[in-house]
Amino acid sequence: MAELLLELLSEEIPARMQARAADDLQRLVTDALKHVGLTFKTAEAFVTPRRLALVVDGLPAKTKDISEERRGPRADAPDKAVDGFLRSNGLKKSDLEVRETDKGSFYFATIDRKGTKAEELLPDLLEGVLTAMPWPKSMRWADRSERWVRPLQGILCILDGRIVSLSFAGIDSGNKTAGHRFLAPKQISVANFEDYKKKLKTAKVLLDPVERKAKILKDAQALAKKAGLTLNDDPALLDEVTGLVEWPVVYLGAIDGVFMDLPPEVLTTSMRAHQKYFALSGKDGKLASHFVVVANTVTDDEGKAVVAGNERVLRARLSDAQFYWDQDRKQTLSSRAPALKDITFHAKLGTIDDKIDRVQSLAAEIAGHVSGAGLDKVRSAARLAKADLTAGMVYEFPELQGVMGRYYALKDGEDAAVADAIRDHYSPLGPSDDCPTAPISVTVALADKIDTLVGFWAIDEKPTGSRDPYALRRAALGVIRLVLENKLRLPLLKLFDKAILLYRDLPNKSESFDGDDLLAFFADRLKVHLREQGVRHDLISAVFALGGEDDLVRLMARVTALDGFLVTKDGANLLTAYKRAANILRIEEKKDGTSFGAAVDAKILSDAEEKVLFDRLMSVESRIVPILKAERFDDAMAAFAELREPVDEFFNEVTVNCDDAALRVNRLRLLSRIRTTMNRVADFSKIEGGER
Repeated sequence: MAELLLELLSEEIPARMQARAADDLQRLVTDALKHVGLTFKTAEAFVTPRRLALVVDGLPAKTKDISEERRGPRADAPDKAVDGFLRSNGLKKSDLEVRETDKGSFYFATIDRKGTKAEELLPDLLEGVLTAMPWPKSMRWADRSERWVRPLQGILCILDGRIVSLSFAGIDSGNKTAGHRFLAPKQISVANFEDYKKKLKTAKVLLDPVERKAKILKDAQALAKKAGLTLNDDPALLDEVTGLVEWPVVYLGAIDGVFMDLPPEVLTTSMRAHQKYFALSGKDGKLASHFVVVANTVTDDEGKAVVAGNERVLRARLSDAQFYWDQDRKQTLSSRAPALKDITFHAKLGTIDDKIDRVQSLAAEIAGHVSGAGLDKVRSAARLAKADLTAGMVYEFPELQGVMGRYYALKDGEDAAVADAIRDHYSPLGPSDDCPTAPISVTVALADKIDTLVGFWAIDEKPTGSRDPYALRRAALGVIRLVLENKLRLPLLKLFDKAILLYRDLPNKSESFDGDDLLAFFADRLKVHLREQGVRHDLISAVFALGGEDDLVRLMARVTALDGFLVTKDGANLLTAYKRAANILRIEEKKDGTSFGAAVDAKILSDAEEKVLFDRLMSVESRIVPILKAERFDDAMAAFAELREPVDEFFNEVTVNCDDAALRVNRLRLLSRIRTTMNRVADFSKIEGGER
């Protein structure tokens, strides 16, 4: 069995593209190998800032020999048809034999194809893969049609140590690569993957991103500990820095003490977003006046020049931040609000000032559903929520919107809850982001997100496929988390109606705004959100299918009760019985052209099993309405469990489509009654399983 090693050496690949590129290369190559009949044992991709590499082990020397039998034209077919069959399969007339089948006499041929050597298949296969690489952004050379993420410098491709000859973007493959750009730039000859990985390490390249990441973290933590500090946890930055270096070397730098009075968020944002430095904390948990920088080289002076250079760059950036901090505080936050009239929210949705007017009104409506959300504080927080967008600090560091608003509000003497709401109203920004819990923060955050969603629905700018330029999926997920994690009994459809009324003067508003369509969008987002928690998507669909269910807390209570019921024996069997009843009804309603929703005539029930089922059904129906009104969904499921045995007996002993027409209709009405009763909790037809 053979080993294939492929490496694409190039100028620096953007860190954000690296992991996806490694996955794409592995997927495309392995799919192509399978397509041509080349099996393999393992495949693993690696990526550094300058190279994409793939090793595939356990490849056969050639594809398998194939022998297949093909049926040709009828024995009495015209010569033209027979000649066409012969040409298309590379056969002679003597290769054919006539056989009798149940459809007559036909020509048959046995076609034997010898396997093809792997080294003959790989050049075209790999060139096709390189052409098909789906880079988010790529470059094209002036004199060539091929594209790559950055200028390609070399292709290493060997099969069991032998060069696989291929060409891409004017570069021919070989068995050589290069080490670290600065520390070991000379070419290296490679025999196999182990040799490749070992020689790269000697040439100051750690090929495996997992190994580079672990080294950065370990060395940074050790450096911090030596200084009596703690490395701040920042997984996203660690991933990014891993994609910036091939030979990570960590150094400790210092922040000029004159800047330590700046808000810690300003310091960390300056270091993280622009310089890729790791922040540190002291024993008191406060931000320390040091940082960790990861270099891509070893220096003779043990990094002194590297550290000095980075400290100088940081000092310049923090000087700008200090200037904006001092200037911004000369003006109150409230005095900035009128300037929002000059900032466009969206060309069709007006200015940020227009949005704030709507958010303020909508927040006042939501406040009635959030315990502790005082109306005056809600209005103040909503009015000031976006005011810091006109501040110099936020212009320089957009990541600090909301954060700086809180500092400026506190400086102006605003209530702490109002200031926190200004900071928190953008949250949560994603599934792992902290979700606000303070009443004022929750109220303003909900109003901001619902206004955005309703506005874009009103102008028919909805997400399509993977396209979501206005982050509406994120906004919907934010609403879902705010509602569920704070257990808010929020009537979403009513709030959608209120929000669309606030757009009454919008010239571009669609006259056909559909709140139910927006609610369906929430249902899709809820399924995605709950998938990782193991909640079945079909149960959410079953509850949403009832229509008008816009209370997410109540919806989740239904889903939880339904999930607990269906994993029991009674629940599983009753679902099967429901599906059987629903299938019978669907067939018979279509055949008769009518529904069977009329009342059951108890007088003509004849068999004991249908009488018992009817009595039990009446008992459950009499109790289910008050149970559901009280939202005791577990009790509703317990009541449904009582139906399991009589329903089973009914199907075992009673013939629904009997010869007596009146009895048949009455029994179909009984099945319809089962369907209607169970559908009070959820549309069981939407639930997967239960078929037989």
